[in-house]
Amino acid sequence: MITLRSQREIEKIRKASLIVAEVLLKLKEHVLPGVTTFELNQISEDLARKHKARPAFKGYQGYPFALCTSVNEEVVHGMPSRKRHLQEGDIISIDFGVVFDNYFGDSAITVPVGRISEEAQLLCTATEESLHAGISQVVVGNRLSDISHAIQSYVESRGYSVVREFVGHGIGQHLHESPQIPNYGPPGRGVKLKAGMVFAIEPMINLGRPEVEILKDKWTAVTVDRKISAHFEHTVAVTDNGPDILSHL
Repeated sequence: MITLRSQREIEKIRKASLIVAEVLLKLKEHVLPGVTTFELNQISEDLARKHKARPAFKGYQGYPFALCTSVNEEVVHGMPSRKRHLQEGDIISIDFGVVFDNYFGDSAITVPVGRISEEAQLLCTATEESLHAGISQVVVGNRLSDISHAIQSYVESRGYSVVREFVGHGIGQHLHESPQIPNYGPPGRGVKLKAGMVFAIEPMINLGRPEVEILKDKWTAVTVDRKISAHFEHTVAVTDNGPDILSHL
């Protein structure tokens, strides 16, 4: 069942989402060669605490960290480590969520570490643009799969591939709510979008093949061909006036 949120509830989700956006903006400043992914995790926890928010991922289904830090071929759910030092030319997906006043916000960005290759930059740009292609379909009366189709069409027209195993999701009083939102599929299917629905839309896009595998830590998903992957995410409300990006500063 998809919950329709009141304007008051949407404003609560916006507050949580803006905390996430502020934390991601600060983390971006710390993404430098030599920094460890564990240091980024600690910064995210400290910043959440300053905002009187609780990190949403820490303890979720046993996940031990506040932040997901996925470097290069790591697609999502990369676990912070004291041993993982960022290197010039890396790209890192930083995925963060909080719960504030009993409502959740969730967002992700992929950040270059120093100077990166043109190939990596083009992938990151296309992934972020595909997110906005999907968001453009968050319109009352559209079907859920219109979001999915817009993302897939944009990505594949540029020669990249869409990860199938992980999807976007509803969000509100829980981190993951109905519906699931794949980043691929034909248009015109699924529920009709109504004002009050709130989604976390998050394309995960690979330079090479779309398939992924899970590492021995049981969390980190990597591309099977070990080519790089990028990931962007926003929390978005359906309104009568079009999409409202709640996690946009």
